[in-house]
Amino acid sequence: MFIDMPLDQLREYRPERREPAEFDAFWAKTLAEAREHDLDAVFTEVETDLALVRCFDVRFAGFGGHEIRGWFLVPAAAEEPLPCVVQYIGYNGGRGRPHDWLTWPVAGWATFVMDSRGQGGGWRSGDTADPVGGTGPQVSGKLTQGVSDPHDYYYRRLYTDGVRAVEAARAHPLVDASRIVVSGGSQGGAIAQAVSALVPGLLFAFIDVPFMTHIRRAAEITDEDPYGELGRFFKGNRHRVDQVFETLDHFDGLNFAARNVTPALFSVGLRDGVTPASTVFAAYNHHAGPKDIRVWPFNGHEGGESHQLAEQLRTARKLLAG
Repeated sequence: MFIDMPLDQLREYRPERREPAEFDAFWAKTLAEAREHDLDAVFTEVETDLALVRCFDVRFAGFGGHEIRGWFLVPAAAEEPLPCVVQYIGYNGGRGRPHDWLTWPVAGWATFVMDSRGQGGGWRSGDTADPVGGTGPQVSGKLTQGVSDPHDYYYRRLYTDGVRAVEAARAHPLVDASRIVVSGGSQGGAIAQAVSALVPGLLFAFIDVPFMTHIRRAAEITDEDPYGELGRFFKGNRHRVDQVFETLDHFDGLNFAARNVTPALFSVGLRDGVTPASTVFAAYNHHAGPKDIRVWPFNGHEGGESHQLAEQLRTARKLLAG
């Protein structure tokens, strides 16, 4: 069933934001500290059974100088710098295997896939550890890891890794640094939304059914995980509600959207119980740059899947056409 507002209301839904006074300073300091560590991006070509694609195992320094893994794939015949899609992964997924990421190389683009630190135990395997566990109590999963303090919070590390992934992609000689697109769905959409606000000069952003957006409302209207983790946390930590939401405001997609001038294509499923439609439209309506959205009325958190990917491929072709 449809679980949220009618579509005409969603298109006008632009809620008030809860923005920490030090939001910009917090992220400027976070990224400056990360850049004190050498990026040290290493691309090691690996053998696969993919005759038309070259694949590289990637290692680079993310938040705290911690090693982050990834994949870099290019068409086998590539000799000149290519536009590149930097891809981020959904909750509890990892980088998987190179053949999981063939769409963009087949389309003639490079692609850089960032592994998510400490994840990959769910629907796709990962290879990147998280050396920092955060402080304070938490329930299973990442949404409450270190949530008592924005400086300790898991998503501070993950979003910073996302920025550094763009910098690593730009460092490769087969990448046209002026034509970088960021892309992701759910948690990956949250990272793409944050990174496209924090990194100037990106060509475009594909933001599908984004998580970590309008978090206060999501915690009120859905019990589906990952937001359900918050409800279970608050059940045993009644005295921490205000403190936790003040932390989460530093990572809420609404506050990134209001600063985000990167052109973007969003997607939303009107039957999505994981990232409810009102939370997605809230970010979309606050997005400060050129934007469009694809609405999938009878779909849930899967959104448009291959149909949305076809929209992205068409958009990418138009971008290259100028």
